[in-house]
Amino acid sequence: MINKTEQEEREYLEIIKEKLLLAIRSVDQSVKQFSNELRINKEYIYENQSGMDEADMVAAGQSINRMAFTGESAVAKKRKLMKLGASPYFGRIDFINQKEERNPIYIGIYTFTDESQGQNLIYDWRAPVSSMFYDFELGEASYATPSGQVKGNIALKRQYKIREGIMEFTIENAVNIHDDVLQKELSKSADDKMKNIVATIQRDQNAVIRNETASVMVIQGVAGSGKTSIALHRIAFLLYRFRDSISAKDILIVSPNKVFSDYISNVLPELGEEHIPEMGMEELATEVLENKFPFQPFHQQVAQILERPDQAFIDRIKFKSSFEFLSQLNRYLIHVENNYFKATEIRVSGMVVPGPYIQERFRAWQRMPMLKRFHEVVKEVQQYVRNETQRKLNGNDKTKIWEAIPRMFTMSSVIDLYKNFYTWVGKPEMFKMSPNGQLEYADVFPLIYCKIRLEGAQTYDHVKHLLVDEMQDYTPVQYSVLSRLFICKKTILGDVKQAVNPYSASTMETIEQVFPQADIVKLLRSYRSTYEITHFALSILPNADLIAMERHGEAPTVKGFNSNTEETAFIREYISSFKSTGHRSLGIICKTLSQAKFVANHLVQGSFHLLTPDSTSFKEGVVVTTVHLAKGLEFDQVIVPFVSERNYQSMVDRSMLYIACTRAMHKLMLTHSEAPSKLLTV
Repeated sequence: MINKTEQEEREYLEIIKEKLLLAIRSVDQSVKQFSNELRINKEYIYENQSGMDEADMVAAGQSINRMAFTGESAVAKKRKLMKLGASPYFGRIDFINQKEERNPIYIGIYTFTDESQGQNLIYDWRAPVSSMFYDFELGEASYATPSGQVKGNIALKRQYKIREGIMEFTIENAVNIHDDVLQKELSKSADDKMKNIVATIQRDQNAVIRNETASVMVIQGVAGSGKTSIALHRIAFLLYRFRDSISAKDILIVSPNKVFSDYISNVLPELGEEHIPEMGMEELATEVLENKFPFQPFHQQVAQILERPDQAFIDRIKFKSSFEFLSQLNRYLIHVENNYFKATEIRVSGMVVPGPYIQERFRAWQRMPMLKRFHEVVKEVQQYVRNETQRKLNGNDKTKIWEAIPRMFTMSSVIDLYKNFYTWVGKPEMFKMSPNGQLEYADVFPLIYCKIRLEGAQTYDHVKHLLVDEMQDYTPVQYSVLSRLFICKKTILGDVKQAVNPYSASTMETIEQVFPQADIVKLLRSYRSTYEITHFALSILPNADLIAMERHGEAPTVKGFNSNTEETAFIREYISSFKSTGHRSLGIICKTLSQAKFVANHLVQGSFHLLTPDSTSFKEGVVVTTVHLAKGLEFDQVIVPFVSERNYQSMVDRSMLYIACTRAMHKLMLTHSEAPSKLLTV
């Protein structure tokens, strides 16, 4: 069926919906049948268990497990069919192959096969043939298969919007087909969860998603480029492509906070994949350090810089965030290995084990963490004694060796080893614990690095792909720890212009140094904000590489007041009037948590959500939060209060203000009383 006209397309949609309905009914029958068989089997075992031997019981149990698994698969299949029923497909290409055969290919979230004819009616967006929809316009096209490249021509290309089974529009083949649909999608209101973008994936994004070979992929994406969504679609693609060897539980997402984790939690289930495990860097640190060392969370480090800036504190952070620091730490650990194990002779059973022999055996195990070598050295010393004396060792001899070897190492505690580094490097002032015994956040991963080198650490071998978001917020030593704990493939993403703590941020050059083997992709087109909002944000923090989407709207407004009382009265009124705008989300984004709490307690009337470091979910409506927690989120409207010279003036403040402004999709308002911040150059 060629379906040339829009009316024919609508008729074809009804045919597909009918076939999907029949498939759902068929699955329902299967589920019912499996359920009945499962019940009968369980009843049979219950009634006859006294007469069944162990082999019968095992066989019956396996049969029940098979039925339960098949039933679960049927339920999952029904869930996919139901989703297809609401929106079966979003795109179509007519591909003429080299045999001159014309094949209409409809593309949706999942594959749907007419089992009576053995024919695909809908192709999964991740299927090789579907890649042409994203990569080619009319004319010559090709796609890769395991047996080689398939070449041909695209004769027709269409895009549809089908919602709740109704075709809202169809767009005919054109070079700007994606842009037309993209404009429609971007003009919508923000949701409380990130959505899949399979209908609007752009060619450069598609290349990132379908890259199968990179051991490390680094995605540098400007604000609003969709980098997190693209990374999640990449995970969905890899789960589809390598479904025989990798599943959702084999992947780990390192995310900045629980709110962001909740915000992105719908994307993979929408694409038919299970929920992916996630973990914050602080959770990882606590786990690796076995909860033995309390430490300052990252958000407190940022808050301290913003609210109580102290040059010595900033200097400590900057020192520990450089490549040179990691190099010095490595040199120190080699020095420890060469100088802190002082082998001396051991007298056992009337003979002497020479110190140089013990020293040489310690160095021979250099690939092993220092404290773990003792076991191997002890075994070799025992064998040495047995060979020399030609007899077995008694208990006393063994104990003597076991006690003597560890005593030769003058540093047995990881915290002492780490503290000593600062004495060795001649900068003892660079290590400072808080009065309550907490480590500063900047010390957490250097300590973990020392622990790995001294004691070893359990690697996360079950993780087959690691996704790390907000890459700019991590330091070389943090990346070195991740590389030692996770030996799998990695997708690492972020924006070096969006660092909440520039003193500890990694530049693109640093990240390229950390991962010299990486495939590095730069996403330069910003889709989130209107053209006007994007250019306003760029006046605060310029980025010559960023390409603003040509979607126009209101110019951002900077409103000044004579007093704080006038400013807060305006903000209160602005929030109240938001509900009549037709938009679904308003972000009130403050520099600090104390400011956010002030707004929440005094300026917001009616229902709202205050996001704090303890929050675990994101909801639409009026949201009050900090810049730090707003990273990665988006809102229809954003108001940034208190943008005075007193409140926004430093390098950190510039980065904060840029991040706050780039959260807005459609409308941006900034307010100040007294003198406006000089960072506002407009």
